[in-house]
Amino acid sequence: MSITDKAPGTTSGIDRARIEEVLGKTPKGLLINGAWRDASDGGTFEVENPATGEVIATLASATRADAAAAMDAAATAQEGWARTSARSRSEILRAAFDLVQERAQDLALLMTLEMGKPFAEALGEVKYGGEFLRWFSEEAVRDYGRYVESPEGNLRMLVTRKPVGPCLLITPWNFPLAMATRKVAPAVAAGCTMVLKPARLTPLTSQYFAALMIEAGIPAGVLNVVSSASAADVSEPIMADPRLRKVSFTGSTPVGKQLMKAATDQVLRTSMELGGNGPLIVFEDADIDKAVAGAMAAKMRNMGEACTAANRLLVHEDVAEQFVAKLAEQMGALTVGNGVDEGVQVGPLVEAKARDSVEAFVADAVERGAKVVVGGARIEGPGYFFAPTLLTDVPHDARVVREEIFGPVAPVVTFRDEDEAVALANATEYGLASYVFTENISRGLRIGDRIEFGLMGLNVGVISNAAAPFGGVKQSGLGREGGAEGLAEYTTTQYIGVENPWGTLPPAAPGTPA
Repeated sequence: MSITDKAPGTTSGIDRARIEEVLGKTPKGLLINGAWRDASDGGTFEVENPATGEVIATLASATRADAAAAMDAAATAQEGWARTSARSRSEILRAAFDLVQERAQDLALLMTLEMGKPFAEALGEVKYGGEFLRWFSEEAVRDYGRYVESPEGNLRMLVTRKPVGPCLLITPWNFPLAMATRKVAPAVAAGCTMVLKPARLTPLTSQYFAALMIEAGIPAGVLNVVSSASAADVSEPIMADPRLRKVSFTGSTPVGKQLMKAATDQVLRTSMELGGNGPLIVFEDADIDKAVAGAMAAKMRNMGEACTAANRLLVHEDVAEQFVAKLAEQMGALTVGNGVDEGVQVGPLVEAKARDSVEAFVADAVERGAKVVVGGARIEGPGYFFAPTLLTDVPHDARVVREEIFGPVAPVVTFRDEDEAVALANATEYGLASYVFTENISRGLRIGDRIEFGLMGLNVGVISNAAAPFGGVKQSGLGREGGAEGLAEYTTTQYIGVENPWGTLPPAAPGTPA
């Protein structure tokens, strides 16, 4: 493992002038009814660069009054927006996609600055996040209903899909662009208005994206953005508003449960993409090089700060030594540093609390008998860095096995046979992402039937795609984002019974063919 050694605020890959340029053109206010404005009480909050600890921006901090104003704007705009043609909504999303591609460098830099991911990886998120805009621009005109005759022949049944109505969209800090586009794009496609609440730690990317949506032609009041130091000051008044129809949240399971409880008072539609504890299973017949590459992608993407991360590496005892040796070589060769520097592969964790949490996970595993093969410690200096860490001999009761790590720590647990692998994989309250490596496709599909996860990668470590339904089971959440299913989450079904234009059809005579 190599570590770049740069003084705070200095870069070798992207110069300071370029950083200041992008920060300077990113909106810092609240977007309410098509206009950027200050918070009602003049309050602000600061955004920090986790690689250096320096404050990079000061934003307006939405109050309860601002949240109510945003909800007013969304509710007022809903009827007119729902009546716009699907083609109009489609063209706005397509224009937004084009703008995201055009400004990819700006968006990627903002993500690196506020969240820490390496610039090259941030560019990958821009591509991934942009695809939701393109996919739902195409789906907007394919929100089909049906018109059929009733079985009795007395009615024509008209079934249509309508926008569910104003939505509250709450996004996490780990994928600032993709989590925004994954919610905003289907809402726009369906004809819903929105109040978007970005994460306190990473609001800049969402602010910039919202400005692009305005440039793409979204009408005033359809998309409102209320960044805030206090999530409760935004969510509580909006969730209590009887005009709200849906809440979509990506984040931790405990917070998701609180929002679901609040949603019961208004009987809100909910989409909850919550925590994960993903297993990566390597069978004895796996292509080990392929499995190691998959483990690196599934574990180290976004410094491990992903709900889809391979939290536990379950490896057959016959190939464990070979797998660990190859994985250790690759993890040990990673370059850690400020994401704006050239060649950096692993950035900082998002804040000091996150680094301290990862450190506690490793300490607990070691105390219980786990061995550190690579890494195992924080990296001192400015920023919140933790060395990529590989652990073996990890007991089943270690926290790194039972809880979501959200950091660059890979615990290896061995198993003897297929039944034990399935039991270990399912021994969690979570059920989001999973990964299976085997050259026996029948076995792979069989495991897919047996494990309790909403997503499974078979011989691949990255499976997210805008055209695929994303979501979990058990305490990993409800609903799906992406794919045709993602659009359905923002619509409601209406049935209209129409008198048959031919009148009531006579019944067939007894004994005659239909």
